[in-house]
Amino acid sequence: MSEQTGVDATRRTRLANERTFLAWWRTALGTEGLAVAVGKILPEVTDDAHWPYIVLGMLLALLGVVLALIGWWRHTVVDRALHGGEEAVTPPWLVASLGGTLAVAGFIVAVLVVAT
Repeated sequence: MSEQTGVDATRRTRLANERTFLAWWRTALGTEGLAVAVGKILPEVTDDAHWPYIVLGMLLALLGVVLALIGWWRHTVVDRALHGGEEAVTPPWLVASLGGTLAVAGFIVAVLVVAT
C-alpha cells in the first residue's frame, strides 16, 4: 500500500466520521422537535389528560440531549482513534441504554394511542 493510499483512506474515514456526527446531530434535533410537538403542542389540542404527553415530551427532549452528547463523544473517540491507530469500539451499555430509552418512549406512545 502506498503512502498516498493510506492518506486517502484516512481522509475518507475522517469525512465519514464527520457525516456520522452530523447524522447524530440531525437525529437529536429531530427528537427535540418531536418533543416540542408531543409535550407542548399536543396537550393544547387534546381534551385528554395533559400529563402523559408532557412526560413523553420530556423523555424525548432528554433523549435528544443525550443523542447530541453521544454524537459529540463518538466523533471525539473516533477522531482520537484515527490519530493513534487504535479501534474505536462503542460500549455495549451505551447501545443498550439508548435502545431501552427508545423502547420506553415507544411503549408510552403505544399506551397513549390505545388510551386516547
